[in-house]
Amino acid sequence: MATQQTVPQFTEQSKPRENMIRCCLYARVSTKDRGQEVENQLRQLREFAALQGWTVYREFIDHETAKTDDRAEFQSMFRDASTRRFDVLLFWALDRLSREGVLETLQHLNRLTSYGVGYRSFTEQYFDSCGIFKDAVIAIIATVAKQERVRISQRVRAGLEVARAKGTRLGRPKVVVDVARIARLRAQGRSWREITGELGIGKGTAQRALASLPKIV
Repeated sequence: MATQQTVPQFTEQSKPRENMIRCCLYARVSTKDRGQEVENQLRQLREFAALQGWTVYREFIDHETAKTDDRAEFQSMFRDASTRRFDVLLFWALDRLSREGVLETLQHLNRLTSYGVGYRSFTEQYFDSCGIFKDAVIAIIATVAKQERVRISQRVRAGLEVARAKGTRLGRPKVVVDVARIARLRAQGRSWREITGELGIGKGTAQRALASLPKIV
């Protein structure tokens, strides 16, 4: 169950200055994380944002596992990012943001970059796309994501080769068609719908099978 802590929105009179960075906070604890409180993360994130001179636009809080991106506040945060409601996403640690795997996590960060939104981890200083090494960080993450995709592809190919070596049939199971039976049913005046329903095959498969029979002159 996701909860949301409301942060006062800016009115026309209280909008931040043009050079003020709008910061979004994301915090998460799993229901299995006994003894952990999301407020501990938020307190440190708020203090850090204040030290940076950032204005906190909104806080998104999830109380569920991060092994999937199907989290209410996580998705809401990305919707706001897509419309540039904030400039920087600040989270306590990368595993608070996602535990879906290396590739999926990096894809989330790349997605933020594509929206023009920066990100920073409070406990992992190297996950910072806002500093002087911004371009380097983004390039490294993109490269790692690409390499991870290559590794996944290689693992899939290796698995297929092992399966073939063991004689495992890959792909769709071969459909066994009783051509003689199709011919008899057609000779009885049965429709293609009746034949395919009785044999459990497609109409095209049945027609091709019948057409493969040698013609009698």
